[in-house]
Parts: sequence; C-alpha cells; structure tokens
Amino acid sequence: MLEEPVLGHEFDAQLGEESADPRVAECIQRLVEAEPFAVLCTQGGGQPYGSVVAFAFSQDLKTFVFATSVATRKYRLLSGCDRVALVIDNRGRFPDDLMKVSAVTVTGRARQLDPVPEHEQWSGLLTERHPYLQSFVDAASTALFRVDVVRFLHVTRFQEVRQWIPAIDG
Repeated sequence: MLEEPVLGHEFDAQLGEESADPRVAECIQRLVEAEPFAVLCTQGGGQPYGSVVAFAFSQDLKTFVFATSVATRKYRLLSGCDRVALVIDNRGRFPDDLMKVSAVTVTGRARQLDPVPEHEQWSGLLTERHPYLQSFVDAASTALFRVDVVRFLHVTRFQEVRQWIPAIDG
C-alpha cells in the first residue's frame, strides 16, 4: 500500500459509522463513471493549485490517468511533488439542491509514465473515454500521468463523509 500521512484520530472520528459500509465503493464507482472531469490538486512552494483534467481509471479504481502539456505549471508542480488529489463531483446535475450533490476526493501519488510499455495501455484507456483528446495525448509535448490511489473520501448530503481504501477493502 502506498504511504500517505495519517489524518489523525480526530479525522477518523468525523467519518462516522458509514465508513465501513461496503456499498461505498459502488457509490464511488457510479460517480466516477458518470463524471468525465476532475479537479487535480497539486502543491508547490507551499501553495496549493487546482486544475481541471479529463481522466480515465482502471476498473478496480486503484489507478487514474490524465494528460498534460509539459509546458504547464501543472507539469512543473507534478514533477516537484507526487502527492495529489483528484476531486470529482456531480454538482452540475443538482444546481438547486446541495443535499443531492456528492463528491469524492481521491488521494494518491502521481508519476509520469515512460513512453514504453505502460504509455500505450493508459493512453488507450484515456482516449477511449475521451476520443477528442487523441491528438493531444499523442503529441510529443504531452506527458501522461498515472495516479496510484491511496484512499477515497466520499461526501454526500453536504456533510456525510465515508472513506474507502481500495488496497484494503477490495
């Protein structure tokens, strides 16, 4: 399992009993499948940074993939710190009812994929989900990043938080 800083007992106490619910993985799967974009959260120089990315993921939800130009702040930040979060939500579907909105924060470690052998597999997964990105993904100026998931934090009804760690739970 990938290491991630412990969030502390105070955080775990806020999760409530739902964190052990085996259906949380199903809820996360449905949300991730329905939403094509995420906010990638990175950090550098002590400052956070967020950017929208098109993403794809493995069926077991243990791995996510996205592409970025090497001439971006996003690329520089990813090169300097591999700890990332992806925030995926469905707020656009419920603009008038915050209680129906759900979101998931995916934490993990990002690494740039080498052109061979993983690049072909993961770029294929990304362009299958986002065919309009084919020429961007194939460009020499584009880097493909793989995120190895550490945990999911799923929020529903504005404040109900459930945790799922795929390496442990499934």
